[in-house]
Amino acid sequence: MAESRSPDGVQGQKSVTIRDVAKQAGVSVATVSRVLNGSPKVDPGIAERVHTVAAQLNYQPSKVARMLAGRGSTLLGLLVTDMQNPFYLDLIRGVEEVAQQHNYLVIVCNTMENTQKEENYLKVLSAEPIAGVIVVPTRGQIAGIEYLRERNIPLVAVDRRVEDRSIDCVIIDNIAAAREAVTHLITNGYRRIGVIGGPKTVTNANERILGYRQALQQAGIVREAALEQRGVLIGDNVGIALANRLLDLDPPVEAIFAANNRLTIGAMRAIHAHQMRIPEDIALVGFDDIQWAVPEQVSVTTVIQSAYELGSAAANRLIQRLQKPDAPRQEIVLQHQLAAGTSSTPHAARETFPRAISGRVEKNKKKAPRRVIPQETFSD
Repeated sequence: MAESRSPDGVQGQKSVTIRDVAKQAGVSVATVSRVLNGSPKVDPGIAERVHTVAAQLNYQPSKVARMLAGRGSTLLGLLVTDMQNPFYLDLIRGVEEVAQQHNYLVIVCNTMENTQKEENYLKVLSAEPIAGVIVVPTRGQIAGIEYLRERNIPLVAVDRRVEDRSIDCVIIDNIAAAREAVTHLITNGYRRIGVIGGPKTVTNANERILGYRQALQQAGIVREAALEQRGVLIGDNVGIALANRLLDLDPPVEAIFAANNRLTIGAMRAIHAHQMRIPEDIALVGFDDIQWAVPEQVSVTTVIQSAYELGSAAANRLIQRLQKPDAPRQEIVLQHQLAAGTSSTPHAARETFPRAISGRVEKNKKKAPRRVIPQETFSD
């Protein structure tokens, strides 16, 4: 970050930071950064005040900041919502590998699904020599995006669609993926199907609930509000309470669709706590790869999306945006697939299905194709 050393180098003396200059001058950190970087967009009077305060405080940007300002930044910011989730660890890896191929380094920030943290991180990043930012949004509107726009720092949203259609976005078709998962259960004879999903503030959570509803409607199954349980995506017990509500219904559900990997694990724990067996007593379909957390006794049917591919595609798009700032906006839609396991065996066959079957149905190993939607052709 662009902070200075004490001018005389005395150990223990507090450094003067860009935030000290901003506070003393009565302006934002972003304004100080623009003034010190020579931006012509700042009012001359404000610029003179910032320079005066910087001189009075003997503020000196770090050598790294001066170097980056002189030749263009080699830093990219990346905001994810849950670094404890293996899905986002794979996404980070995808971003980092592409960034390194283009001589960029990545600063990773963990928002924990917190909008205020998202805004704070973007505010801080915008005041530093950042070339561009990739964000997994906590909401449909990215908090703090105005800080990036003030400095013309490009941004790409990944994993979740945003309401602002001027922002490049890399996602999968969450509606179609969820609809396919629930249709799979319906085809296998299940009718009373519950869903556990993320909060209404998360866009891909809404899309997966919509896909669930579309599958029921297409099958002529009446939707019940009690079968839709939604909650937070952060915490040690994610999904357990939501699944418990479905399992405690009278009559109970025949199957559960869990709309992300942590919710799937929570559903499995709740089912186990109810002394029920998968698939003999209840069927389960999840979302995202969960092989890292599933015992060998059951292979879970799940929607597979490549977090690594999402990350690498987002990084490539950001670098393209840096090279061509005026290029049309794109929404890149990567492919998903439903990997069928033993957790959703046909309803009529449950009683005779072997209790302990290991192994997952082999998935298609080909690289997932992608669909690119330019801004001018995008439609909801």
